[in-house]
Amino acid sequence: MPAGVRQRLIAARLGWYDRALSAFDQLPMKTILLISRCPPYPIHLGDRLIIWHLARELARRGYIIDLLALHDRDDDSQHLDEYRPFFRHVELIREPKRSGLAYLRRLLDSSSRFAASAEASFCPALWRMIDAYLRRYDYDLAHCFGAVSVYEFHPLVAHLPNLITPYESHALYLASAARQGQLSARLRLPVARRFERFMFAPYDRTVVISDADRAMLQALRPALRIDVIPNGIELERFQPRHSGRAEQTLLFVGNYAYAPNQDVVRLLVEQVLPQVREGAPRARLQLVGVNPPDWMRALANDHIEVTGHVPDVRPYLADATVFVCPLRIGAGLKNKVLEALAMGAPVLATPLSVDGINVQNGESAIIAPVDRIAEQTARLLRANALRENLSRKGRALIEAEYSWERTADSYEGLYDEICRLRSP
Repeated sequence: MPAGVRQRLIAARLGWYDRALSAFDQLPMKTILLISRCPPYPIHLGDRLIIWHLARELARRGYIIDLLALHDRDDDSQHLDEYRPFFRHVELIREPKRSGLAYLRRLLDSSSRFAASAEASFCPALWRMIDAYLRRYDYDLAHCFGAVSVYEFHPLVAHLPNLITPYESHALYLASAARQGQLSARLRLPVARRFERFMFAPYDRTVVISDADRAMLQALRPALRIDVIPNGIELERFQPRHSGRAEQTLLFVGNYAYAPNQDVVRLLVEQVLPQVREGAPRARLQLVGVNPPDWMRALANDHIEVTGHVPDVRPYLADATVFVCPLRIGAGLKNKVLEALAMGAPVLATPLSVDGINVQNGESAIIAPVDRIAEQTARLLRANALRENLSRKGRALIEAEYSWERTADSYEGLYDEICRLRSP
């Protein structure tokens, strides 16, 4: 064969190979059925935040995702356009109310714990929707987000590689509330523990967002296969501001429909701020976030600001002298703390507030028990160099360990592992 012809054939083959590789790169990585206890918007609600960012990251990487989600807010259907581009199909089903008797029946009758039919499920409409999508489309993987609202659908997706992300252990949350003397939490804690012993057992993998949640679930069921994948931060959006911060301004951010955040407000207003103002009379407290109840709004005066909803929390995080987060009740990872660290706000927090966040006490944050929060706040207001060091190292920690890209990488690796273990 003449050399010129041979060269042209080799070039043609190489060109075909390059085009084939390029086409392969553009194929979807996986097709996922995502079954969620809530839609991914609005993202100031913490349990929606992770779905929003994970779906966006995976869509960018070529994944095809169908979202079947429960919803409980009247305005949920108005927000579809905010996240529709991340999904091939989106279906929202109104979440029905579940009776205490229904929960009790599942505890007493082990055969009813996972629904065997639409009629036996907590939400027949979602069961039928899942069944219809499974008949119509081929999926590589099923991913459930939530706990008691979605765990029961495992029999429908058992033939697929599957995982469930309950965000956090509800038993861990109730245990912290019970320690604060909440009678209702003490009564509900045994029920939550019994549910968490069986809810996640049949799934290929369970994902939580902090080591504390994993420890609780594994104490309840040691054989449970659990991964910890923390939430992330939009690093480009949450950027520290290099101009100076306000003087003697304490900040707390939260959704005040959430009881643990209301507990923080009472602690800050009744104990921390009065003690701090004894040595720093110009100290003021900003309480930023949605759904403040009337009693909270009535707290506003010349040294307490209650903002209600704000269009952007970043200016407050950029101005605050100290971000104070003395949570006594809760579980999981606190997005508000991640955002404060990302914005370079010096963070003072209780140990529970930084569960799942790899802060080093005295380096990237100050960690103190509740009874020392006021003392440490007063100290930080006087310590300019310490605040600057906390600001710098807190931001560095977020850049190194808490991006949404890193979260998506972890889920991709887990998806691949589950699918590989299930492959013939």
